[in-house]
Amino acid sequence: MEKNSKLDPPISLLDLPKSTLDFILKYLSPIDLCTMSMVCVFLKGKCQSDNLWENHIKEKWGRVIGDVVYKEWEWHIGMAKDGVFLKNEQNNQSGSMGSFSGVWPNLYLGSYLEDCKVLNGQQSNNFMMSLYFSLESGSFWFPAQVYKGLVIHDALVNYDSQSNTFQARYQNGGWSCLGRNIEWDMVRAPLVDTPPYLVHLSHFSDNLKPDDHIEIQWRSNTECPYEWWYAIIGHLDSCNHKSCQCQYNDDTCLIYASSGRTSLNSIFAPN
Repeated sequence: MEKNSKLDPPISLLDLPKSTLDFILKYLSPIDLCTMSMVCVFLKGKCQSDNLWENHIKEKWGRVIGDVVYKEWEWHIGMAKDGVFLKNEQNNQSGSMGSFSGVWPNLYLGSYLEDCKVLNGQQSNNFMMSLYFSLESGSFWFPAQVYKGLVIHDALVNYDSQSNTFQARYQNGGWSCLGRNIEWDMVRAPLVDTPPYLVHLSHFSDNLKPDDHIEIQWRSNTECPYEWWYAIIGHLDSCNHKSCQCQYNDDTCLIYASSGRTSLNSIFAPN
């Protein structure tokens, strides 16, 4: 028996049960997955699957990207598969492209891909994998919100892997630099899907009461996007605080914000 066992071929990774192989691949790093994908055609398909790369995206990027980022990336993937990027390179030396909506002055840039070549060919078939490396390389400017003092700006953000920080641009008459070397805890995924030029109609106004922490939209003029300001619901001037009825009053509650006391309307979102 020992003699025959010596003649048995060694067990290959591909001989493992499917569930065992999937379990192993699940714990590989992105770099290891790329290395493993070069072993054979079968492992290439396994290592480039959306399920594996979605886990890596959620683990690293889950706090700063939301559904809107996936929608924007789907738009870029669609453009690549339709051959739009190849046609675009003939007229655009930088090979970049962004998605726009609205009309001037309320023109809104949803996302921006610096190098469309990353989606030419096979990469356009690997949705999650191509998204991960476009985020990691910083070539994909994605929509997010950035804290700046008590104000939260809707912005386009990209990642700098060398410093492990972000830089951001926001729309204020044109695309201006909002900041560089922005730490992770100063960036978040947008809490609402409302574009920054539109009023967000909240459904929480009937439940507000003094001391609730909220965020409220504000803008200086109609050509600027809305910003989100941190605020706290205050008591009405007529309230004696002992038997507070502010939350049942038909009048609008007041807000204590960094800009002073102001009236609350329907353009707020809860924190």
